[in-house]
Amino acid sequence: MSPITEVEGRRIALKNLDKVIHPATGTTKGELLHYLASASDALLGHLHGRPLAFLRYPDGPDGQMFFTKNPPPGTPSWVTTADVTRHEGETARQVLVQDLASLMWAANLVVEFHAPMWRIDLGEGIADRLVLDLDPGPPATIVDCCGVALWLRERLRADGLTACAKTSGSKGLHLLVPLEPTPSRRTTAYARSLAAEAAAALPDLVIRKMTRSLRTGKVYVDFSQNAAAKTTAAPYTARARPEPTVSTPVTWDEIEETAEAEGSDGSGPLVFRIDDVPARLERHGDLLAPLLDPGRAHPLPAGDHR
Repeated sequence: MSPITEVEGRRIALKNLDKVIHPATGTTKGELLHYLASASDALLGHLHGRPLAFLRYPDGPDGQMFFTKNPPPGTPSWVTTADVTRHEGETARQVLVQDLASLMWAANLVVEFHAPMWRIDLGEGIADRLVLDLDPGPPATIVDCCGVALWLRERLRADGLTACAKTSGSKGLHLLVPLEPTPSRRTTAYARSLAAEAAAALPDLVIRKMTRSLRTGKVYVDFSQNAAAKTTAAPYTARARPEPTVSTPVTWDEIEETAEAEGSDGSGPLVFRIDDVPARLERHGDLLAPLLDPGRAHPLPAGDHR
């Protein structure tokens, strides 16, 4: 029988806790759940109110992986769901992880958490944050991403916007900006213009087109995840990688130090695993807390961002 645990008054059947999920480190499913519980105070703030997509990898990154927005079979009635518009105006239910019990239920499925840039209470497609995904094309590394991030930070600052940063948990960086509620089509257009400016200012380093054949040695500035239908790996989610790396908030001092690490192969800087994050939370708190503070949100600059 699966052990039953009670979380905030909810009974959850936890399965296969000794199963190794991340083979490179021997990390078990139980250790993943323990990490998520330890990071839950910070993580839940960034999931709350956002209809989620799950990348499930129940047999680890070498097994079957599948992306789903529908509530999984057997979703308990106490897990919050909401109607979200899909293709051609049809609606479908998606999960909202609003509390620790729901987090532990979802974690038992072994998932990456992916969230949109909008919250259900603001209205579908009304963004309260903007994201820029900096993705290095080998031999470019996260060192190059940090150089691009510093340029984008100053460009955003010129428009009265303040960027926070986190690792993707894979090989790149995400920049996140708190916004006053703004239609996703406007945030997408604005992010597209920033990507174009970065490519023009840093032509040897930045590319704004998705074409993989053009991305060798450059950093792709992906603006597309601002679209209402898109999602991005949530802060503090563990990723489906051989090692249990985490999408981890970082300081701008860390980014500056990494950008200056010329000659690095990118294998070491700004890589954080589940064992690293609790100590970082104790030391720094939630570095992405400004995203949750309405007082830190600002409007997009005036312009034709439609």
